Amino acid sequence: MARTLITGGAGYIGIELVDELLHAGDEVTVLDRLLHGQTDRADELRERGVTVIEGDIRDPVARGHALQGAEAVVHLAAIVGDPACARDPQLAQEVNVDASFALAAEAAEAGVEHFVMASTCSNYGRMADPTTPIDETGVLAPVSLYAEQKVAVEQHLLALDPPPFAVTCLRFATVYGVAPRMRFDLTVNEFTRDLWADRELEVFGEQFWRPYVHVRDAARGIRTVLQAPREKVAGEVFNIGDTRENYRKLDLVERIREQTDRGTVSFVQRTEDPRDYKVAFEKVHATLGYTITKTVPDGIAELLTALDAGRFPDAFAPRYRNIP
Repeated sequence: MARTLITGGAGYIGIELVDELLHAGDEVTVLDRLLHGQTDRADELRERGVTVIEGDIRDPVARGHALQGAEAVVHLAAIVGDPACARDPQLAQEVNVDASFALAAEAAEAGVEHFVMASTCSNYGRMADPTTPIDETGVLAPVSLYAEQKVAVEQHLLALDPPPFAVTCLRFATVYGVAPRMRFDLTVNEFTRDLWADRELEVFGEQFWRPYVHVRDAARGIRTVLQAPREKVAGEVFNIGDTRENYRKLDLVERIREQTDRGTVSFVQRTEDPRDYKVAFEKVHATLGYTITKTVPDGIAELLTALDAGRFPDAFAPRYRNIP
């Protein structure tokens, strides 16, 4: 039995990770501000034996309380995504960088043995040749504040000398799929919802490449790293996803169209998001035996089924977005 602290553990990936670790028999503590109204979700976690601390990752008292007895830390708490960071750059700096540095220092003092940092494939930015998948050794070229901050934290953690704990940085593909703390501001989820609702979907950058991973597989990737021998993951960076799951936005629309004929699609010219990257995921498979269990078409079917069943009565409600 391991004791794991998950910051942001009541979030989109976090709740799925809690479920993975509870099934593995671990003790779990969650530190979460519940910024998106997840009070009910937090209560459900408590009923399952999870210690839930409602607090801000910037608060040293909350961090200290949460770190008590932790053997591993999974740091998910963040102002996530380019729009949210651009909306309040100072807040993004405080949460994504300053609080991350402070958490790492305090985790070292608390005797934490393994620190897993949630990062992003957005770190690869705009590739010179997006047709050739980039691996963990590739050049980082962030084009957004969010990715710049993730790169800064990665570099800080991996440069700790001597390392006070095993550090593993995970660069996640863009996440999708149904989850207890649902998000409809992620590409696959948003496109599927809009067409299901018989709306007009405006798509820009339809030729740009991105990798995608189901939210449960993202959580499974973290669990795999936590359970791996430390010598295999200490000081390592892993892309989390599957090389076959790189899609252009045009491809996503076609996959959704294969499952529903609702809505209309228009392609528009916009230049504010120039990210274009195709990512390789062989390292995590070869090193840890990690494989995905769901593909984007699986996720689209799952989303359509949930929407048809009325699981999200108002799928356009602000609580399903990181920016209300």
